[in-house]
Amino acid sequence: MRRGAVRRLAVVGEVGTSPEQLAADLYAAHRLSLVRLAVLLVDDLAAAEDVVHDVFAGLLTGGKQLRDPDAAVGYLRRAVVNRARSALRRRRTARAYTPPEDPSRAGPDDIAVLSEEHREVCAALKTLPARQREVLVLRYWSDLSEIQIADALGISRGTVKSTASRALAALEKKLEGER
Repeated sequence: MRRGAVRRLAVVGEVGTSPEQLAADLYAAHRLSLVRLAVLLVDDLAAAEDVVHDVFAGLLTGGKQLRDPDAAVGYLRRAVVNRARSALRRRRTARAYTPPEDPSRAGPDDIAVLSEEHREVCAALKTLPARQREVLVLRYWSDLSEIQIADALGISRGTVKSTASRALAALEKKLEGER
C-alpha cells in the first residue's frame, strides 16, 4: 500500500458485523495482553499504551485487509512489535540530543511493585540486544510459540530458536554474575 492511501479494515466475520465492531471486540479482548507486550519492549507504560492505541487506530484507518478474524490477533502482535521498535528508534534519536535519565534511580512505585527477583530479571533483560529481548519477551511473557514469534518478528523459526538459546545463555550468565 502506498503512503497516504487509506483503506478500511475488512474482516469477514459474522453477517452484518462492521469493521468498527470487530475492532472494538478485538480491543476489549486483547488490549491488556498487547499493552503488557509493549511495556516489556519499550519499558514505559505510557509509551506502551500509546503504541497499542496507535495500532488499533491504524487497524481502522489504514490497516491491511484481513479475511480471518483469528489472523487479526497475529496482525496486532506484529504491529505492536513494529510500533515498539519505531518508538525505541525515536527515543534513541531524542536521547542523542538530550542527556538520558539515570536508569539506576527507580521511583518508589517501581520499588514497591516489583519484587527483587523480578527487578533483577528485568534489569538483565534490558542488557540484551533488542532482537534477543524481543524473542524472550514474546516466548516467555506472551507465551507465543516459535512459529508465532517468527511471524511476529518476520524471521525464520530456526532464527527464533537460535536467538532464544543465545539470549537465555546470556541472561543466565548475567543473573549468575549478580549473585
